[in-house]
Amino acid sequence: MNLVFENVLVEHRGRGLWITLNLPKDMNALTVKMLDEMEKALTAAEGDGEITAVVFTGAGKAFCAGANLKEILSSLEDKTPGVKDFLERISEVFNQIRAFPKPVIAAVNGFAVAGGLELVMACDLILAAESAKIGDAHSNFGILPGAGGAAVLPRKIGLNRAKYLMFTGDSVPASVMLEYGLVNQVVPDGELVAAVDALIEKLAMKSPLVLGKMKALANNAMEQTQAGALHQELLYLRNHLKSYDLNEGLAAFNEKRKPEFRGY
Repeated sequence: MNLVFENVLVEHRGRGLWITLNLPKDMNALTVKMLDEMEKALTAAEGDGEITAVVFTGAGKAFCAGANLKEILSSLEDKTPGVKDFLERISEVFNQIRAFPKPVIAAVNGFAVAGGLELVMACDLILAAESAKIGDAHSNFGILPGAGGAAVLPRKIGLNRAKYLMFTGDSVPASVMLEYGLVNQVVPDGELVAAVDALIEKLAMKSPLVLGKMKALANNAMEQTQAGALHQELLYLRNHLKSYDLNEGLAAFNEKRKPEFRGY
């Protein structure tokens, strides 16, 4: 895969596709063009069988300091028919990440606030450098969240903790977010890339079919009753019994060898 963009860098590392937000002078603030490029990279990764997982990270000292506020206001003023504004685009791209059929990992290398936090929360797994700081920060600028800062954060870390971060606008160390349950792993700054690479290698040994269905089931379960989620899980399993990967996994177990999954 050879994708060249202006606002993001795309690198195929092993079985992972790394998408690096690349506006370090602006602390990787999100723009419409950046969102467009993120969408194109994700679409390409979805159809690439060699890619197990997608990684988002940032160039320089920040992961992402949120949205480019000047661009938000400018896009809202543009009344050109058929042209989507920033709020529409960020909603579409973040929903694409949430529904993406492969694991999406946030490698938080520095500040992740406002829209940066919302991008982190759209991902499935979150690894962070020790020096990284994470917060909502919308209240610092008199802005309401629009991509999950208020709608998703309480589901991730609990209502009281979420309200504290939203109301104060404070950013906290990655280690605190580890305690809160948002971050999966905190590593020394110089070891973040290696830690993510190791995680992707582990995921690459699993059935991509199973990982995709597990993601869908877990996401859907958050919006259902337990009874409804259990019913859907059983339906998925019944259908999965016919898959190649399940039969390959059982055969490999019986033959005491590593399975060779194909994703169907």
